[in-house]
Amino acid sequence: MTSLLICFVVGPHLINWLRVRQKKGQPIRSDGPDTHFAKAGTPTMGGLMIIVSVFISTILWADITNPYIWFSLLVFVGYGVIGFWDDYLKLTKQNTKGLSGKLKLLTQLLIGGLAVWGVVQIAPPELATSVPIPFTKDISIHLGLFLYIPFALCVVMGSSNAVNLTDGLDGLAIVPSAICAACFGLICYLVGNAVFANYLQLHFVPGTGEIAVLCGALIGAAMGFLWFNAPPASVFMGDTGSLAIGGVLGIIAVITKHELVLAIMGGLFVLEAVSVMVQVASFKLTGKRVFRMAPIHHHFEKKGWSEPTVVIRFWIISVILALVALSTLKLR
Repeated sequence: MTSLLICFVVGPHLINWLRVRQKKGQPIRSDGPDTHFAKAGTPTMGGLMIIVSVFISTILWADITNPYIWFSLLVFVGYGVIGFWDDYLKLTKQNTKGLSGKLKLLTQLLIGGLAVWGVVQIAPPELATSVPIPFTKDISIHLGLFLYIPFALCVVMGSSNAVNLTDGLDGLAIVPSAICAACFGLICYLVGNAVFANYLQLHFVPGTGEIAVLCGALIGAAMGFLWFNAPPASVFMGDTGSLAIGGVLGIIAVITKHELVLAIMGGLFVLEAVSVMVQVASFKLTGKRVFRMAPIHHHFEKKGWSEPTVVIRFWIISVILALVALSTLKLR
C-alpha cells in the first residue's frame, strides 16, 4: 500500500516533469505497427516511479539488516540506472538504439555478478551452488561454484532483458511482472519459514521470508504505474523500469533456489526473448523471417490483432503459467 500510494502521489508530478524535459517523448520504431505512431510524444522513463516507490517502501518496512534485501536492491536499482542511461541516450539521439549492446551487457554482468557472488556466500552451503528440479522431491543439480555463478548470472541478466523485450505495448510487461512478484512473495515466505518449507518439502533458505516485503512493494508499484500506463498510456516504463524489474525477479529466483521455476512463471518473457533470437538467427542464416515482426507481440499486431487483444490474451497466458509455477510447490 505504501508503494502504491507513493506512485499515486509522485506519478502525476513525474509525468509532467518528463513531458516538459523530453518534449518529443520516446522514439517510435519506424518499422513498427502503424498504430504505434499515434503514441509519439509520450514520455518514457516512467520506471523511475517504480524504482523510487519500491526502494522507499522496502527500506521502510523490511528488515534492513537482512543481506538478501540489499543484494536484491543492488540489482533493482543498479539495473534501473543502466536502463535510465539507455533511455537517456535514446532521447538525446532521438533514435531507438540507445546504449550499445556490449556496454549494456557488461554493466549488467558487473552488477549481477557482485549480487550473485554475495548471495552464494551467505546461502546455506548445501544449497549455495545447486539448482533444484521442479516437480521432484529431492533432486538437485550440483553445479559447483565455477558453473553456478555463470548460470545464476544468465538467470538474472536473461530475466532482465526478457522483460525489457516484452515491454512494447501499454500494460503488457507490468501486469505479468506483478503476477511474478506475487508468486515470488508467496515462495519467499514459504521457503524462508522452516515449518512450511519442511511440510511442502521445499529447500529451507533462512532469511528469504523478508524478500516478501520487497515483492509486495513491487506489486504495489506495478499497480500504481499501471494506473498511468493503462491505454492510452500517459507514460512508458522505458528500459529504466523493465531492466530493473526483470533483474530483481531474476535475483529473487536465485536467492530462493527457484531459478527453473522462474522460467515457468515468466514463460511469457521467455517466449518474447526466444522469438527475437529465432528471428535474428533465421534472418542471418537464411535471409528469411519466421515472424512478421519480433518480439512476438508485434507479430500478432501485424496479423491484425488490436493492441488490447494482444495485451489481455498475454495477461491470461501469464496467469496460467503462474498457476503452473505455483503447482510446483505441492506437485512432486
